Order: sequence, then structure tokens, then C-alpha cells
Amino acid sequence: MAHRSKRIREIEKMVDREKLYTLDEAIELLKKCPPVKFDQSIELALKTGVDLKKSDQQVRGTVPLPHGTGKNVVVLVFARGEKVKEALAAGADFAGADELFEKVNGGWTDFSAVVATPDMMRDVGKLGKVLGPRGLMPTPKAGTVTNDIVKAIKELKAGKVEFKNDKSGVINNMVGKLSFEKQQLLENIQALVGAVARAKPSTAKGQFIQSLALASTMGPGLRIDLSSIPEIGA
Repeated sequence: MAHRSKRIREIEKMVDREKLYTLDEAIELLKKCPPVKFDQSIELALKTGVDLKKSDQQVRGTVPLPHGTGKNVVVLVFARGEKVKEALAAGADFAGADELFEKVNGGWTDFSAVVATPDMMRDVGKLGKVLGPRGLMPTPKAGTVTNDIVKAIKELKAGKVEFKNDKSGVINNMVGKLSFEKQQLLENIQALVGAVARAKPSTAKGQFIQSLALASTMGPGLRIDLSSIPEIGA
């Protein structure tokens, strides 16, 4: 039998695996769990009822989290000429073209978001093998392929996140840090869940949001009572 640490045993005593928690209860419980030596992330896992066999039932969108994620957003911008100066002045961490293409193509990924002007996408598309698996490929739908790079950079730095379902129909997103106030976490979660609910494909049948769970990096996963979240709707 695998050895369980004292911390894990304490958490198991605190958690009722059969219970559906309200968001308030879940956040409070995660905060009461025995601490670790770093500020844990709070992750949300939302199961949708889309039919993944149908291409028109992919769930994808963006939403600004009122209090950000607590994560330092490092923005890379692919642009040329004056747009490079605009990007750096707006807060981009890296901006340019050929030299950055070569670095990324070589496997460099020391950034968490990518913005590109439309004229750069022919070359950016060639970086799909590096950017795609990491969810970093810029897209017009996410607002990261645009000539208004100043707006895109400021939104990303302020806490705008992208969400999309995986191959199991589940949406996984970071919604803040454990050190956030409970109200800040609640508002971030409500913003994300509301945006997902509004992104329901018109062809999707039955209950769209089927389940929701909240967890901290080193803490338990807690099942959430959907009826406690007005943003989900019917």
C-alpha cells in the first residue's frame, strides 16, 4: 500500500467525496487545507455535453477575468516595422519577426501568449508544431491576430484568458491563486462559467454544462453543485 503523507491524510479527513459543494464552500475548504511552500493555482474543470463527433459543437472563446489569474503573462508579438515599437511600448515582452521565428522554430517557448499582425500569419503558421501543442497559436477568434496589437497586449496583461474544450469535452482553466480573496475567486469563476455558458453551440442538445470541479495545485478536487451557480442558467 502506497504511503500517504500526513498532509494528504489531513486533507482526506476534511473532504466529503460524496458531497456537492457550493463555490463558497469549495473555496473556503481549499483555503483551509494544510499549506505548501508556494502560492497554489486554482483550477476549474468544466464538463460540457457537446457531441464531439460534430465539428460545429466545439466550444471556444475568450473572457477577461476581473482579477486576472495571478500569473505573470509574458507576451510575444510577431510584427514588423512600426508595429514592433507599438508592441514594446504597450508592454510586450518580446516583439519582432525573423529572429523570433528562428528562436521559436528552434523550440524556444519562454512566453505565455502570442499576438501577431495578420500579415505575419503565413510565417507564424509554420510554427504550428511548436505553438499548437502548447495552446499558443494566435487566432482571429481569440483576438490575438489583429492590427490593434496595443489592445490585444493590454487585454492579455490584464487577465484575458482563452477557453476551449479538449477531446473529452472538458474545459480546464486557471482562475486565480489560492492567495486571492474569496470574492475575487468567485468573480473570476463566475465570469468564466458565464462566458462558457454563452458559448454553447446552437446545435448542442440537452444539458450543456454537465459537471464542474474546483481544485488547487496540491489540494483536492471538489465537485461543485451546479444549482449554486446562476451563470449556468437552465
